[in-house]
Amino acid sequence: MNAQDPNIRTHRPVIRQLDDAAANRIAAGEVVERPSSAVKELVENSIDAGARRIEVAYAQGGKTLIRVSDDGCGMTHEDLPLALSRHATSKIDGSDLLNIHTFGFRGEALPSLGAVGRLSITSRAEGFEAVTISVTGGRIGAVKPAALNRGTVVELRDLFHATPARLKFMRTDRAEAQAISDVIKRLAMAEPKISFVVRDVSDPAREREIFRADAEQGEMFDALAMRLARVIGRQFADNAIAIDAERDGIRLTGYAALPTYSRGAAVEQFLFVNNRPVRDRALIGALRAAYMDFLSRERHPAAALFITCDPERVDVNVHPAKAEVRFREAQAVRGLIVSGLRGALGEVGHRASTTVADDTLRAFRPETPLEPAAAPHDRARVYQMDRPSLGATRAAYHAQTPATDYRPAPAYPAAPVQSHFGTDLSAPQGFGESWPTATHDGFHTPAARAETAAIPPDLTARPLGAARAQLHENYIVAQTDRGMIVVDQHAAHERLVYEKLKRLMAQNGVPAQALLIPEIVELSAGDAALILEHAETLAKLGLGVEEFGGNAVAVRETPAILGEINAATLLRDVLDELCDLGDSQLVQAKIEAVLSRMACHGSIRSGRQMRIEEMNALLREMEATPHSGQCNHGRPTYVELQLADIERLFGRT
Repeated sequence: MNAQDPNIRTHRPVIRQLDDAAANRIAAGEVVERPSSAVKELVENSIDAGARRIEVAYAQGGKTLIRVSDDGCGMTHEDLPLALSRHATSKIDGSDLLNIHTFGFRGEALPSLGAVGRLSITSRAEGFEAVTISVTGGRIGAVKPAALNRGTVVELRDLFHATPARLKFMRTDRAEAQAISDVIKRLAMAEPKISFVVRDVSDPAREREIFRADAEQGEMFDALAMRLARVIGRQFADNAIAIDAERDGIRLTGYAALPTYSRGAAVEQFLFVNNRPVRDRALIGALRAAYMDFLSRERHPAAALFITCDPERVDVNVHPAKAEVRFREAQAVRGLIVSGLRGALGEVGHRASTTVADDTLRAFRPETPLEPAAAPHDRARVYQMDRPSLGATRAAYHAQTPATDYRPAPAYPAAPVQSHFGTDLSAPQGFGESWPTATHDGFHTPAARAETAAIPPDLTARPLGAARAQLHENYIVAQTDRGMIVVDQHAAHERLVYEKLKRLMAQNGVPAQALLIPEIVELSAGDAALILEHAETLAKLGLGVEEFGGNAVAVRETPAILGEINAATLLRDVLDELCDLGDSQLVQAKIEAVLSRMACHGSIRSGRQMRIEEMNALLREMEATPHSGQCNHGRPTYVELQLADIERLFGRT
């Protein structure tokens, strides 16, 4: 209890001027967090130098060696010593810190790296001789002649040898190498016209090429699509849609994946501001809000989005690592992301991702035929049979399908359920009613009912084809010119009803119910001002908030569709979201969750038999309804199997 507080001094502290070496080591703690941070700074310098090819080599996860080579403009004999001094840069003149068009501008990377490692730079500018310079622990050597054709080679050895305590915080070589690869991939997405190569040279006798992305050709969207396919994967490229939206001088471009192509973690979310890779919480929140109506909470969207605006409208000088940005009009950027993505997703209509079919095909486990124990050349050859004509196929199906007499069972109608928009959700939503079959013991048994009538050719040419059968009284099987479609009737109709209810809500507004006694909520001065600033937006969603006096607000109305709720708790949750993201989708999300439950109860039930006309009507409405490729929870509503895939399952290729 008698121990002296270490923060209480008995003598006056002396102010000292730190030497350059100590200042550089302190700066390095902010700029160079780990080997991948050093790689990021060096590669960004290469991009700013106009390089068209950048090669990165590392050893032991970058702890013992990082070498970045480029074919950029290079540096001269006079440039090298200046490049190693703090706050010396060729990218800005210091007069305007907002009008920044380059990746780097602070002039801290090279001196910081030289302060914590053994750094050497070899460079040659066009029309000059190649030169080299070295710096170890902050001590700069003399400029010497060197051999180099063009560009610059920066070699960093023994990172953090001058600050060995930092090495204790490094992760395994594999983890650091993965971080380097992630940094390069993000920069490669930002610059599809530049070639990138990453090599692991930990074992000089067995160098490994970890990543390669050659420069892409073509227009912006074509080049970006090819680069994303190379970096993220072909599946993402096949299941992503192009995004191109603009509002008030801010442009959003890139690619966003379909909702049915989602991930279990946010591992495929890449955001760029003026081509600079960023990790901004507000932008990630806007991306998730755009998919809020299509994905469950445990699933995450995949996207590579590029925001382009005047450099003076965004501050990139927030943090030395330049991974965070601040927008002058943050709400406009967030609104552009949400509206741009939702508009693009709505335009693709019923489309679902190809991964759904891939997962379905992998689920099939065909039996492996028994092969005689003979030499490979003695095995019997399997010959492919010619595919029969369409007429022969129909005749064969007709001959193999027995006639069936469907006798309806007694019905027990349910009590009607009325929604807040006057829709009877217990009645069939646009489709006639038919009754399940009954067996001799009185229990319902799922049946497979095949349609034997001739199929109009125009229906098989439609995206979702012509209905042919109903399996287990839940799955509709449709035939297309290219293969077959399997539709989950309940999930599909649930989405259709949900979209219909949302349209009604958009047309008629959200009904509000007035509270008999307004609920008074005491807030801080800042929270009260923030909630009143968004009062007009909340009123459109049925949540009426007014100033009451002092720091209190009065909640006079709540959305009728939510029923009896705790208005104070809802208001505080909205405030938390406003403080965290600058915008709140909480009230709308709660309303849409209620609409989703109403749609679930008002849609076609599993186990209900449907006539062929009803099944075709369902397919046509799916084709005309946006987002019908996934249900309200993000699961696919149908699976498409190509004829070639089906034939491959049976070895007919």
